Amino acid sequence: MSAQPQNPILRDFPDQFESERLIIRAPRPGDGPAVNEAIHESLDELKPWMPWADPAPSVADTEAHMRGAAARFLQREDLPLLLFRKNGGLFIGGSGLHRINWSVPCMEIGYWVRTSQQGNGYITEAVRRITTFALEKLGAQRVEIRCDARNTRSAAVAERAGYSLEARFHHHMRGVDGVLRDTLIYVLFPGA
Repeated sequence: MSAQPQNPILRDFPDQFESERLIIRAPRPGDGPAVNEAIHESLDELKPWMPWADPAPSVADTEAHMRGAAARFLQREDLPLLLFRKNGGLFIGGSGLHRINWSVPCMEIGYWVRTSQQGNGYITEAVRRITTFALEKLGAQRVEIRCDARNTRSAAVAERAGYSLEARFHHHMRGVDGVLRDTLIYVLFPGA
């Protein structure tokens, strides 16, 4: 692998790629309405795990977030990604590479799916493809998935995507509901 620039902003990599059924891309101005519609559809499933889902954001709030996310992607501070079905272009959820340490590099994948698209395997497909992107295009030496131990659906995605449970941090933090929670740390390394 060739040496990467020291300054992350100088790293060149695509802002869009595909999996079998999905277009996976960085946020753009104008994405707010589609993302907001999916959030509102999915509030009951999002609120237990995602602090940004309560209170429900307005369309303007979501558009502002999408524009900020696009800027963070360009700055290489965070790599938020939106998931769209190839067939029909429906926005199905969000993901991305977060908590990036470019000196390793290592990063964490987060994800959510709109309620009407649960159970179709889209998030597992997206996580597998984003992991490949992280390993092959970004040179990641460690990719993590962290989730509340009570979030069994999120843990199942990590396991289906080939991640191994590395640790369970007991009483690690407070959940969105204020309850002291354990955090599961799943990990994947190059060649795993």
